[in-house]
Amino acid sequence: MTEKTRSARVRESVDHPIVDGDGHFVEIWPLAHEEITAYVEQEGGAALRDRFLAGHAAPFDTTSSVATIGGDPDRGQAMPSWWGWPTEGTLDRATAYLPELLYQRLDDFGIDVTILYASMSLSFLDLEDPELAGVACRALNRMHARLFAPYADRIIVGALIPMNTPDVAIETLDHAVDLGLHTGAISGYVRRPIPALERDHGRLDPPVHLYDQYGIDSAYDYDPFWQRCLDRRFSPISHSSDQYHSVARSTSSYVYNHIGGLARGHESLCKALFLGGVTHRFPDLRIGFLEGGVAWACSLYADLIGHYEKRGGHAIGSLDPERLDVDGLMALFDAHAGDEVKAARERIRRHFAQPGARPARVDEFEAVGLESAAQVRDRFEPNFYFGCEADDPLVPWAFSERMNPFGARLRAMFGSDISHWDVSDMTEPVHEAFEAVEEGRLSERDFRDFAFTNAVRLHAGMNPDFFAKTIAAEAASDAVVKEAGV
Repeated sequence: MTEKTRSARVRESVDHPIVDGDGHFVEIWPLAHEEITAYVEQEGGAALRDRFLAGHAAPFDTTSSVATIGGDPDRGQAMPSWWGWPTEGTLDRATAYLPELLYQRLDDFGIDVTILYASMSLSFLDLEDPELAGVACRALNRMHARLFAPYADRIIVGALIPMNTPDVAIETLDHAVDLGLHTGAISGYVRRPIPALERDHGRLDPPVHLYDQYGIDSAYDYDPFWQRCLDRRFSPISHSSDQYHSVARSTSSYVYNHIGGLARGHESLCKALFLGGVTHRFPDLRIGFLEGGVAWACSLYADLIGHYEKRGGHAIGSLDPERLDVDGLMALFDAHAGDEVKAARERIRRHFAQPGARPARVDEFEAVGLESAAQVRDRFEPNFYFGCEADDPLVPWAFSERMNPFGARLRAMFGSDISHWDVSDMTEPVHEAFEAVEEGRLSERDFRDFAFTNAVRLHAGMNPDFFAKTIAAEAASDAVVKEAGV
């Protein structure tokens, strides 16, 4: 009899299912490319097929990317990921490609249900061609829905949803849901040209972009997309990073670029959605941010509260230049300044008396609809979910009611990240995550939220039937009922 893995023993020791909120599979690219190309031609004709084949939608293959993209000091291109697929564990490597093998091994992983996302084709979310992005992602979603359909009681596969425009996003979302896919990765931003530069100089190479993140200052109104997510019971998640686009990037070191890249990208999107009032207008919307950990979210949450307290509509008036008592200020200068200052008294007075600048919008929290700092928690805690890898030592921060303002418990979720370079043994992530309990850094309640409840809140909170076909259906349903009764 084969000895049980440490993760399998962890699963036996807890009284709840373990849901992997962020696993990965890797596409068998020769077959995927053939199927996608055929679909693109079917939907868009030879012209769109040729645009696809011209390389605008090249897969992100870490075995060859260094030789083909990035790492170019002359163009300022960031060093991309390289050697990104584990090679020493042949069984794990095959598992990354083969749904049936993954399905057979889930008990050894200690995982009841895994929610999987693509790997190489995540690059399709960065396509700047809206038509090609939509068609390519629909092709992938159709292929993945078919490949994983036989394993639906334990494997849920996510779609890819390009966000170039609300119309493209909605069309792709509807197509995905019609295929039976009820979650998916959205692009965390859309790169758009800077209007003045494009007007005066045409498209630049290398390009100079603005990053549209759908909340504040967006080129489009994305509310119809968020509403469609609610209507179609679809939970969107972001898996985007700024590691290749950050001003602070290295042309030689992927490690430099990778550290913090996902967290920075997620923080930018989360801020835009919060300050743009998306969670105020759509309080039932649930949005996930995967692989960036949760420490950035804890910091952002505290910063939003601090900024609201000092710069919210109720407080910003105390900084209004028109409220400065110039006469009173000058009286103090007269009483306490030295001769050099007194000699320039009138120039100094004119400086303080000049009209202050006034932006078009004085209350930058207006869209959030806040009446108190405590309501920041109400617009943040239930709406945002944070995928964390098993070895992340900062996960306990999310559950620290003593440390987080207003006793917030941020919605951190376990993500195995299987199939990628940072998981050298697929049987280990559950045990790695549980070590925080063994070491006293997480309570059993914390671990239950981390490894089960928060994934249910994210996905079943959008779609009560999300887990209905899985072996975790009863436990997930009980959790939804309990949540509704709180």
